[in-house]
Amino acid sequence: MRYLAIDYGGKRTGLAICDEGETICSPLTILATGKNLIDEIVAAIIEYNAAAVVIGLPLNMDDSAGEAAKLVHAFGEKLKKRVDIPVYFHDERLSSFDAEQKLAGTMTRKKKKARLDAVAAAAILQGFLDSKR
Repeated sequence: MRYLAIDYGGKRTGLAICDEGETICSPLTILATGKNLIDEIVAAIIEYNAAAVVIGLPLNMDDSAGEAAKLVHAFGEKLKKRVDIPVYFHDERLSSFDAEQKLAGTMTRKKKKARLDAVAAAAILQGFLDSKR
């Protein structure tokens, strides 16, 4: 089953996808977070034939849901109204740190910033798939 992962952010939103065998997670793209975001995500779901969506949920270290988690949850509820596939939320704590570690020393700061959210989405997706096993 192919999952599309979303790392939702205030300015940028990263997307990632996994293969049919749910073993390889790949960063896809970065989208501008704006009024067309859900339309662009729906287009990606169709293009990549995703059977479900995983949205990173930024919980606090004490497991509480802060303001950012509430915004992400509201975004996820809007997306659920537009798609006929399951939408899951997955704890994304430390996914950005993981993404930064993976990109450390590999490219310039500007290029790294342009890829970071998609790599974080891939880390979220990998965590979700690992938790299913």
